[in-house]
Amino acid sequence: MQICKDGEQIIIQKSNTTMIMEFILLGFSDIPHLRWMLFGIFLFLYLTIVMCNSIIILITQTDSFLQTPMYFFLSNFSFVEICYVTVTIPRMLMDLCTQNGNISLYACAMQMCFVLLFGGTESLLLTVMAYDRYVAICNPLQYPVVMSHKVCMQLLATSWVAAVQAATGLTYLIFSLTFCGSNRINHFFCDIPPLLQLTYGDTSVNNIAIYILSIVFSMVPFLLISASYGKIISNILKLSSASGRAKAFSTCSSHLTVVVLFYGTASITYLQPRSNQSEETGKLLSLFYTILIPTLNPIIYTLRNKDITMALRKLLTKLLT
Repeated sequence: MQICKDGEQIIIQKSNTTMIMEFILLGFSDIPHLRWMLFGIFLFLYLTIVMCNSIIILITQTDSFLQTPMYFFLSNFSFVEICYVTVTIPRMLMDLCTQNGNISLYACAMQMCFVLLFGGTESLLLTVMAYDRYVAICNPLQYPVVMSHKVCMQLLATSWVAAVQAATGLTYLIFSLTFCGSNRINHFFCDIPPLLQLTYGDTSVNNIAIYILSIVFSMVPFLLISASYGKIISNILKLSSASGRAKAFSTCSSHLTVVVLFYGTASITYLQPRSNQSEETGKLLSLFYTILIPTLNPIIYTLRNKDITMALRKLLTKLLT
């Protein structure tokens, strides 16, 4: 039996099994004078994300013009976005309010699992949405058959099942490690990089698994999306009608913008070697992909999509009359 004492907590290890029962999320405790300002900003952003994505779900479900595969996937993407930010931001707001970042081992594992689950699902949904645009623009005559309701449901189910398997497997790998020494996580949620810094012993297998899953859920989807959009742009440029080209570009540009933002920050965070990334840099990048990008996504989709804008106007007109 080995006893490691760190500050307020005693960590007992028997054999290779960790008995640590609690972590401390440091979050933004290094800038306590800004905590109420940060609380207000993050609360505003969270409410904005939930409200905007809820509106997208509402109008895609109620407007008959938007009953297409493209908006079916957009509606599901908005639902996943709401779940994704709800896993992290309310907990961060509570920690800012109470200045108590204590989180149990099991709560930390659950939070990590759900972050990976919803993040992985988003990644695969973005790939499916790119495939939908590819079929719609490059094979419009086959679109109703290729993207039938049954196929859409199968693609959606596959995205969820694959993400569930990856999230649970990776969470198990991380929390099967031995934690000894400090129990303080210099982050605002239980993310993989800061947790691995607290582990004891050989983590080479875990690092390999993280890189493999990062490639599967970031690089591979990004390459597939890039290939799809390469074909899409090639076909758009062949259109004789200038208005047709403008409409096609308008439809795809919002999705492409979201793709670049999402995969850019995710790749930097999970594919970059830990030794090359400071804790503060990792925390800043996490703010981008957990808060800023989910805030921008519904704005990008609503402002750059004429169908969504028109449906929103019709909804507002109904509510005001």
